[in-house]
Formats: sequence, C-alpha cells, structure tokens
Amino acid sequence: MKLTTKGRYAVTALLDLAIHQQEGPITVSQLATRHGISPAYLERLAGQMRAKGLLKSIRGSKGGYILARNPEEITLADIINAVDEHIDTTLCKGKANCHEGGVCLTHHLWDELNHKISHFFQGITLSALAEQPQVVAIAKSKRQPMQLIRLVHA
Repeated sequence: MKLTTKGRYAVTALLDLAIHQQEGPITVSQLATRHGISPAYLERLAGQMRAKGLLKSIRGSKGGYILARNPEEITLADIINAVDEHIDTTLCKGKANCHEGGVCLTHHLWDELNHKISHFFQGITLSALAEQPQVVAIAKSKRQPMQLIRLVHA
C-alpha cells in the first residue's frame, strides 16, 4: 500500500489553498515554489480536481485557483479520489483471487485495513487539518519565501 505523489501533492495543494484562502486566488507557480512541486505536474492535478468540483480557476492578472467548496466540506478522501488515487493493501486489488485464483489466508485482514484507511480519510476535512498546530507552524514557515518572491516580482 502506498499513497503516491499524486495523492500527496493534491492534498498539499488544497491544504495550502485552504490555509491561504483569505489571500485570494493562488497560482500554480506559487504553490509549486512553496512546496517544491513541478508546476506542470501540479497543473495536471489541478485540472483533475477542477473537473471533480474541488477547485475553481480564476482568470486574469490576479487569477489562480481557489477552493470550489468550503474547507469544512472537503475531505481528504474527496481529494484522493479526485486524482484517481487508489489505496489498496491487498495484493489482488480487492478481487479475492490472491492465492492461486482463490482468497489468500490474510485477504480479509488487508481488506479490512482498506476500509479503515478509507474511513480515516473520509473523517478528515481540510479545515480540520488546517487548524492542527503543527500544520499552522509549517505554513507560517513557508510564508517567508513567498513574501520574498512577491517583493522581487513587485
């Protein structure tokens, strides 16, 4: 079981937007710089999340992305599903044909873990994550470079 960079980056980008939503639209370039993510890759993820109703794009010189819904309404499961991320701890991808075409001895254990992981991600909203003290501290530390970038481009 592995959450790939696709899911991790999608959660990171939307969490950043939730934290900085009062500042208005945030560009892919700003997100990419703040978090060390490829702008092209982030743009593809943003397109997927926009298509699933999680993001809105704002055009123009002050444009960028904003959340399409309130952070209280967006769960981590919504984000992970929006970028077609599939977390599966079974070897058979849930088909129950893991041992010579039949169910292996531990299939039900891994399947139950899948349900617990899914429930875990469904129970965490962007707003709850954005309010965690360690997330707030990290977000504050990442703001410093962003302020310098704005001064250089001003």
